[in-house]
Order: sequence, then structure tokens, then C-alpha cells
Amino acid sequence: MRRLRASYDAVPSGAPVRLAKRTSNLFRARASATAPGLDVSGLGGVIEVDAQARTADVQGMCTYERLVDVTLPRGFIPYVVPQLRTITLGGAVTGLGIESTSFRNGLPHESVLEMDVLCGDGEIRTVRPGDDLFDAFPNSYGSLGYATRLRIGLEPVPSHVELRHLPFSDFDAMSRLIAEICETRSHDGERVDGLDGVVFAPGEAYLTLARFTGAESRSRASDYTGMEPYFRSVQRLGSGSPAGGRDRLTMYDYLWRWDTDWFWCSGAFGLHDPRVRRLWPRRYRRSDVFHKIVGLENRYHVKARLDRRKGLPDRERVIQDVEVPAERLTEFLTWFDDEVEMRPVWLCPLRSTRDWPSYPLRPGATYVNVGFWGTVPIRPGARDGDRNRAVEAKVTELGGHKSLYSDAYYDRATFDRLYDQDFARTVRKQTDPDGRLTDLYEKAVERR
Repeated sequence: MRRLRASYDAVPSGAPVRLAKRTSNLFRARASATAPGLDVSGLGGVIEVDAQARTADVQGMCTYERLVDVTLPRGFIPYVVPQLRTITLGGAVTGLGIESTSFRNGLPHESVLEMDVLCGDGEIRTVRPGDDLFDAFPNSYGSLGYATRLRIGLEPVPSHVELRHLPFSDFDAMSRLIAEICETRSHDGERVDGLDGVVFAPGEAYLTLARFTGAESRSRASDYTGMEPYFRSVQRLGSGSPAGGRDRLTMYDYLWRWDTDWFWCSGAFGLHDPRVRRLWPRRYRRSDVFHKIVGLENRYHVKARLDRRKGLPDRERVIQDVEVPAERLTEFLTWFDDEVEMRPVWLCPLRSTRDWPSYPLRPGATYVNVGFWGTVPIRPGARDGDRNRAVEAKVTELGGHKSLYSDAYYDRATFDRLYDQDFARTVRKQTDPDGRLTDLYEKAVERR
């Protein structure tokens, strides 16, 4: 904390206060720093795990990978463990996160019991549910401060996870089953502890039902770090029977099943080819390694220059996660096929337990997160960003919301309405009267 305080004091008066952080899971450009940033290098640890209270006190820059390494041997995990190992606790709360347990546990910030937040005025405030700063903090992306400590609830878990991959050609039927499982937390007499899915093509989707279980089964657990990419197993096993295919993972491998291949984005580096996969060291099959490679391309544009030499059109980056009401899911997927033409996409149902001003989902209503990450050719006469603008408009039309970790194009009035920036400005007046922190619109849309 001394380094953090000293780094805050070193930021010149009038200069924006930002993190001096080398790594990020954001996919929008960040403004180049013109002043020293906050030194958070000492805030990456687990402070304490209380097994009796089922809580963990964690520093804000602690990654979920590090936290799980401490809690899982004790038989616990956070209520929601985002898909990528290097997402931090503070990042998941201020920037949102989601995973297959979100249909019953909400989003990561909903299991936070208490936070210490460094605010723009330099004060560290301890806040709890119901406090204005606490309630405004989710989806604020550092515009209201940075979490230095979080106390979160932990869920007891067994050692293994049994999976069942159900195939669907009828997306309406799939949406109805999602709503039913979110209500009953079971299917065909079996408990459902985790729920997500993949849409591979129009008329081809799979829901994966996860049941947390002990090691009593004699079947060998799959290992998709060394085998085929995990998403291929969903399609291969799920397509084998109308009743769905079965699989089994250790709890640890289930938590990081998507990280190894960055969902399916590792295909850009050849990792879907078994020959390349054998040569790519196992320890480098990680989302943060892939993110660094993409960062180099964004900086030097080597592939883009080669594509232009081949006469190929420029490409638009369409990397988004959106929440749409479950009853509008088929409508969105059909529109997405026609207008964006990108596959696969990830599906992750969720229910929010209460209203959160900066990301207002109806409490108790079933939404489905649709995640899509890739690039598409820019059509003749179109602008870079047009597909993303169309996604924003469609999601708003359907009564959904969009996460802000990637490119955003909203006008100020629409943005303020969708993300309740009136409430955020009220909080900023209390905790950052001099405006030292960049506000959310400037960060997310103007990329300051």
C-alpha cells in the first residue's frame, strides 16, 4: 500500500490518475500515459481464506488463477470464476465477468461482501452492498476508483465435473430449456451446477450442463490442454446422440477449459492443427500468451499489410459480449447470422440477484450472454465499426446490454441512459470532486 500511496502522490496535480499496469484483458485501445501511473505491483496476493466463514480477502490485482490455486486445495472456489486465468478480482468487479455458474450466482460483483476502493481524491474507502460507491462500482472500469482489497464469498466444490452436451437445431427450444434450467437448476432429474453453450452454425447449437461431483467415477477425466481444443469436444460429443454426449473433467480443468485455447481464438495461431499443437509448448497454451501476440499485431499490423498486398479487404474487429433476454435469443442469433456472419459464438445464461445502476439487468430475469470474438471483412462502402454499431443498436432494441471491455460507439446521451451515468456522476462528486479519474464515456467510447 505504501507504493500505491506514493505513486498516487507522484501524479501531478491536474493529470489523470491511471493504473501503471502492463497487462490487460481489455480489447479497446488505451490512451498513452503522459504522467506516472498507480503502482499496483504489490496488490496481487491472497490475504486470507476463512474456511469456516467461506470467504476470502483478496488484493485487487490478484488473478483468479492465483486465487483458485489457494482456494481449490481447500475445497472452495469463488462463486463465479471468469473464463480467463489472468482476469483480476478487481477487474472482474469493475469491468464485469461471467461464467457457467452465473445462471445461479449472478456476476462476480454479486458475491462481493466488502471492498476497499482507492478513489480519485486519494482516499481509500471501505464500502459494502447498499453504499453508493459499492453499488455504482460494477461496470465503472476505473472511472470511480480501483479496488485494493475485496472480501468475497466462496462456494464449496468437489473434485470433478460431469458434463452433458445437448444438441439443438431449434433455437426456440434451446431458449426455453435455458429458462427452465435457470428456474429449476435441474434437467432430467439431474442437478445442474454450470450452464453454457456454443452455436456453431445456423441450426447447430449445444448446451453444456455441468454437475459438480466427487471422484467416485472410474472414468478417466479428459485433458483438453493436451488433447483437441475443448470446444471441438462439445461438438463431437454433443452431435453423437439426441440425448447428448457425456464427458468428465477435474474441477481445475473445468474452470480453465476455455483459457487453454482462448475459447477457439487459438485457431488464428494454428493451434487447431494437431501438428502445430504438438509443437506448441503446453505452458504457452494460455489466453495471456495469445493476447500478447494479438497486441503485437495491433501495434505493427504485419498481417494487415500482408492482406492488403494480396488484395484482401480490410477487416473490422468484432469482439463483444452482450446480454439479451432469453426470450429474444433466437431473434438475436438469426439477426447476427444475417448481419455479422461470425461463428462460433458462446452462450452463457445469467440471472442478476439485484439491480445495479451502471449495468441494469432486471433482477430475477433470465438473460443470455452472447460472446463473439474475431474479425469480419469490411463491406464495400461500409466504415470500420459499422458491424459493431449495428450490434449495439440491435442489443438495445431487444432490451439487452453490452459489456464495455471492447470497442464502443454510443453517443453520449444514449450511453448515459443505458449505463445510468447520472448516478455515477453523483458518486464522483463525493469521491472525486476534482475529476482526477477519467469518466466512463471517455474511457469506453472516446478511449482517453
